[in-house]
Amino acid sequence: MNYHKTSPAEGITSARTRREIDSPWRILVVDDHAYIRCFMAVFLIHSGYLVDTAENGATAWDMLQLKSYDLLVTDNDMPMVSGVELLRKLHAVNMTLPVIMATGTWPEEELTRSPWLQPAAMLLKPFSGGELTRAVEKALRVTDRACRQLCSVR
Repeated sequence: MNYHKTSPAEGITSARTRREIDSPWRILVVDDHAYIRCFMAVFLIHSGYLVDTAENGATAWDMLQLKSYDLLVTDNDMPMVSGVELLRKLHAVNMTLPVIMATGTWPEEELTRSPWLQPAAMLLKPFSGGELTRAVEKALRVTDRACRQLCSVR
């Protein structure tokens, strides 16, 4: 298994809650192009997130079995296991994980046939670091809000 493990950047100021600062969000970034994977990882690290990376969907799936993540950012068109296939695998095992699909071609036909696989957000390549961080913050905000609602029900 070949992946890059990183830790949050020091001294990053953002509008994140105290919970997020005490326990940074963990994100898995998946892309078969090393420079795109690195671009996303570096941008997210500098925004204060913990980031692991995988070079394809098969490696990402293995990593998802070993470690808990708060968010998955994945390309679609990759060797071995595509982004949509990764969504299918998550759905098949009821793994509730928000997904941002960051891809060059939107898999409209596949997602139309399987609307339950819709990712939380979609970024069409090329995208900026700002667009990436806004999509990540939005997806995590929705996740955090849902967690708070579940906790307050008990």
